[in-house]
Amino acid sequence: MKKKDIEKIFYYLNSQNNSPKTELSYSSSYTLLIAVILSAQSTDKSVNKVTSKLFKVVSSPREMID
Repeated sequence: MKKKDIEKIFYYLNSQNNSPKTELSYSSSYTLLIAVILSAQSTDKSVNKVTSKLFKVVSSPREMID
C-alpha cells in the first residue's frame, strides 16, 4: 500500500474518532501490545481477567524471559 493511501485512511479514521478508547486494561506500551495480541483470540473482558494476574508477575519483556 502506498504511503499516500495509508495517510488518507488514517486521516479519515481520525476525522471519525480522534480519541479512540479501548476496553483493555494496560499500563505501558508493552502491556497494551500483549493485551491486544491476546484479544485477537478472546474477548476484552477475558483478556483483562488474565492480564490483571499476568502483569503482576510479568510487566516487561525482560521479566518475560527471566
